[in-house]
Amino acid sequence: MLGLFVTSPILIPVIILVWFQDFKNPFYIAKRVGKNFKEFNMIKLRSMVVNADSTGVDSTSSNDQRITKLGKVIRKFKLDELSQLWNVLVGDMSLVGPRPNVKNETNLYTSSEKKLLSVKPGITDFSSIIFSDEGDILANKEDPDLSYNQLIRPWKSRLGIIYIKKMNFMLDIKLILITIIAIFSKSFALKLVNITLKKLGIGDEILEIAKREKELYPYPPPGSSEIVKKRTL
Repeated sequence: MLGLFVTSPILIPVIILVWFQDFKNPFYIAKRVGKNFKEFNMIKLRSMVVNADSTGVDSTSSNDQRITKLGKVIRKFKLDELSQLWNVLVGDMSLVGPRPNVKNETNLYTSSEKKLLSVKPGITDFSSIIFSDEGDILANKEDPDLSYNQLIRPWKSRLGIIYIKKMNFMLDIKLILITIIAIFSKSFALKLVNITLKKLGIGDEILEIAKREKELYPYPPPGSSEIVKKRTL
């Protein structure tokens, strides 16, 4: 509630601007899978044209034609995630936790990845910081959904599982602060993430990915030895 109050001077003007661009609902109700596989309605500021989800594409690249001009600003500064404080208030989400996913993606989870649904999803976590440029990673990909499963999901899921194993109050505070820092300096935030992961005793391979200094490459999701070849719904 305090978060919604503090951010209201930002949220309210943006909500009005979104409505004025096409006089449609400024909010997008996104179906997501939460704790214990239960679906809930995640509240997001609308950054796309109305009925954008009718295309059947779940992953969004930065050059997606469905994103409005104002939507690009909303996504750049993660303003659409501020509205998710409402989901925290009503108990669907936590401030920190694995990011919630669509059912089409959770249906593909391995047995290892299903651990991600044993806790409430969060507004931020390790992967939210490391892959905050997800749209740019998927830009110009012929199949954004498949590319997401090959390039981002393997590490996003591993980082989510790491968080669940190591989660505690102080780690949550660190991740919230680093998330705020990332808005102003992604490079500094990545350094802080790496320091945090090292202190948790995380292996070199994930630490290298977390630096985001090298191009991402296809890799199997946790609990599987095979790279995703196709995304079967």
